[in-house]
Amino acid sequence: MHIATLMLLGSGELGREFAIAAKRLGCRVIACDRYPDAPAMQLADDSEVFSMLDGKALRAAVEKHRPDAIVPEIEAIDTGELIALEKEGWRVVPTARAAQLTMNRDGIRELAAERLGLETSKYRFAESREEAVGAAGHCGFPCVVKPVMSSSGKGQSVARDAVELGRAWDYAVANMRGDRPRVIVEEFIAFDSEITLLTVATRDDVLFCPPIGHEQEGGDYRTSWQPARLSDAVLASAQEQAAKIVRELGGEGLFGVEFFIAGDRAIFSELSPRPHDTGMVTLIGQHPNEFELHLRAILGLPIPAIDLVHQASASAVILASGESGAFGFEGVAEALALGKSGAPVEIRLFAKPETRPGRRMGVALATGSTIEEARERALQAAARVCIVED
Repeated sequence: MHIATLMLLGSGELGREFAIAAKRLGCRVIACDRYPDAPAMQLADDSEVFSMLDGKALRAAVEKHRPDAIVPEIEAIDTGELIALEKEGWRVVPTARAAQLTMNRDGIRELAAERLGLETSKYRFAESREEAVGAAGHCGFPCVVKPVMSSSGKGQSVARDAVELGRAWDYAVANMRGDRPRVIVEEFIAFDSEITLLTVATRDDVLFCPPIGHEQEGGDYRTSWQPARLSDAVLASAQEQAAKIVRELGGEGLFGVEFFIAGDRAIFSELSPRPHDTGMVTLIGQHPNEFELHLRAILGLPIPAIDLVHQASASAVILASGESGAFGFEGVAEALALGKSGAPVEIRLFAKPETRPGRRMGVALATGSTIEEARERALQAAARVCIVED
């Protein structure tokens, strides 16, 4: 097998787990991020520090290291430069078009709803407070307001009336990326649950992982579990929609496709053309895990089966409460002591060099005989781990 060189654009916790999977198969990993000593850099063969939005620096890194594949791990990338590089023959995973369309919520939503006919909530885009008011008139109250460019759900809130809509607009603009204010105002779906359907595009087929349920707070994931309980009809609908949009985007790799589940409806929400944060639960509950699946699809290696290795599994995040560059962890032993024969508990600490309020610093993983038991054990384990300043 050719020893592939893979360049990660973004080297956070998801990139770290991907780098671990890649190193196990002998790949060379070049980890890039905007700050030094990012989690994946600590495991990589080489690293580069620059803003992913700096197209000249991005091109210089590619031409220096000459990777077999450029693997975006974040949304905030100069996707115009990615498209130019792809046209010159460099491989972008899964495709530069997928990275560009999913960098902004408007691109992927318009593709899903208007071109592919997937079921979505009602929505409108707005570039001013006045346009947001008009969009809310179309969608109705309550409505959800999100910046079209953000990360990890930042800037998302629910508006129940015109006063709250103004606050939601301000919050979205304050937490957006880019220099042009633009938000999506969408119908609030009274959903029963939210799921991530990890979808793997290979050269020959589209494969699906067992669905993952998750809960968010402020638009950011807090806990996830696998498998999510869905009827056969709802799961089939979600798989059909996911396959349709993944095939349209093209390329090979793993996609995190999110749906609202409302009764017998699977309503498309968002898509990430890379491993998904809610999919960290697969580190304990599924084989191959999402990072190994992404790698196998990229390298063209076989995926004979995707199997659950536990009846139920769950994850819960470990968050920082303060800001520090010198810190440690307490309670890891107590968290791991919750494990038992046949039902392990694991802790993953991401080795980020600094903390800040609300920053995800690790994740607790647990299994159980039921989803409820697995979730409770994951939450208990996460609660036992405390971040303390040295």
